[in-house]
Amino acid sequence: MDSRTRHILLGLAIAAGLAAVLVAGLHAYRAWYDRKASNFQGVTELYVYPWMQPEQVKDSILASGKVKSPKSLSRVLAEVKTMEVGHYRIDSTCSSMYVARMLSKGWQTPVNLTLSGAIRTPAVLARKIGAQMLADSASMAQLLYSDDSLAVYGIDSKQLFTLIIPDTYQMRWTDSSREILDRLVKERNAWWTPERKEAARQQGLTEQEVSTLASIVSGETLYVPEQPTIAGVYLNRLRTGMKLQADPTIAYCFEYEPRRILKKHLEVDSPYNTYKHLGLPPGPIACPPKSCLEAVLHPQSSNYIFFCADPSFNGSHRFAATYTEHLANARAFQKALTERQRAAAH
Repeated sequence: MDSRTRHILLGLAIAAGLAAVLVAGLHAYRAWYDRKASNFQGVTELYVYPWMQPEQVKDSILASGKVKSPKSLSRVLAEVKTMEVGHYRIDSTCSSMYVARMLSKGWQTPVNLTLSGAIRTPAVLARKIGAQMLADSASMAQLLYSDDSLAVYGIDSKQLFTLIIPDTYQMRWTDSSREILDRLVKERNAWWTPERKEAARQQGLTEQEVSTLASIVSGETLYVPEQPTIAGVYLNRLRTGMKLQADPTIAYCFEYEPRRILKKHLEVDSPYNTYKHLGLPPGPIACPPKSCLEAVLHPQSSNYIFFCADPSFNGSHRFAATYTEHLANARAFQKALTERQRAAAH
């Protein structure tokens, strides 16, 4: 073999060696990148539904537009045969391999379940939960309306809203209806501290009765500064043996359909009709917010027995200790209402 041939063969050997090194280096880099490097930018909130296949999950992640190397993600996810249903948060600290493990092992990120606004029926509560969680509203409603299902908490469906305190709670998106309710009951029990239980005792009320009265207060006003005063009015009525005569309980009897409570509505035959029956109704007429619960536990002390809407229509009320005062306040409001309606007609 001549010198020239040897040089050519040596060159080819070196080139082949370099190619092998480059290929090995490329594989090593890919392996490192897949396992260690951040492959995402920003935050992606990923929801994996029961019907989704791995390819659909991958497409959903890629559709976010926040994947730096789609090839890296595709390489790694190609090895994942099953992915756990759940909610996952992918951020800039995640590598492709971490996301693959997260999905295959079900390392879920909690979601916020927010209960707020008017919650007047179990169906409304079920819809609010169903809109935010994987558990559907139908299964949730079935649980909330079932006396047998609620018996484990020592209540029936009339007392449902004594178990629920509107707030924002972190839980797994995949939690079942029962797990969600268990968590809400656990949080409610934690809210009832020894200090709050003592405050209820001082008002002569049980925890359930506090919730019931608080639901009536919430039906009267959303103006938080006035809630302790209204709570005090109703407590004064209870203590003097007067009927509560609370319009929100009448609205409850008619599933909140009447825009105004008229005399004919007061004749409804229902244990929730506080114009006919003394004391509190059988249970809450809505899910009372914390502010109303606190208002009942810490009412404003006064000799007020009556109240009516303020004629300024600003959402506040005028309070009175005598019926004569109350009639004057009521006439002022009715006059302002008539004038307002007359102006609107023109």
